[in-house]
Amino acid sequence: MASTGAENARPAPPPERALLDLLGLAARARAVVHGTDGTRQSVRDGQVAGVLIAADSSPTQSKKLVPLLEARGVPYAACLTRAAIGSAMGQGPVSALGIRDRHFARRALELAAALQNPEGSFDS
Repeated sequence: MASTGAENARPAPPPERALLDLLGLAARARAVVHGTDGTRQSVRDGQVAGVLIAADSSPTQSKKLVPLLEARGVPYAACLTRAAIGSAMGQGPVSALGIRDRHFARRALELAAALQNPEGSFDS
């Protein structure tokens, strides 16, 4: 009996797990810059397509980064914890993560939005 792909398809992981997996993949692809200072420099250099800021990062870190992101038109989201972001990348706690690849950045920001709005569906 031939099976179809739909019978064996795994259910989609929850947005948080999918986002953490994506960050790990992006880190292995060297498509990320971690840390507030590194992210700020990469934003200034025009090398970042999107930024994730840890929801539990200090207000000082956010004040350093958010005005620059808004001035440069770089999309960003605040989600996850410093520990979760760092762990996904095989690092210690990370307050900010700049994503260089536009495809990784687009998907990461979609998943971050799904975390903030669980009723919405982002299946693209």
